[in-house]
Amino acid sequence: MDFLRDVMTRKKETVQYAICVSNDGYPASLELRKVYRIVPDQLAATRHFVRVVDESGEDYLYPEDFFVPIKVPQAAQNAFAQAS
Repeated sequence: MDFLRDVMTRKKETVQYAICVSNDGYPASLELRKVYRIVPDQLAATRHFVRVVDESGEDYLYPEDFFVPIKVPQAAQNAFAQAS
């Protein structure tokens, strides 16, 4: 998952998103096939984790292979921001 690690370590403060492809051990916190906002965390990325805002509305660390990064159009980002 080098691409996800690259996303996590970017210096830019752009909002990043990923789709959940696994929720083993976290079915109450993560929904499969749902889009989640990624919070940049360089230390977590070096340990193969990603910081994600989950169903609780808080950000937590999850294994990076639970997610596939996606590009989200600005209009969708605006809609996500209004929903939170």
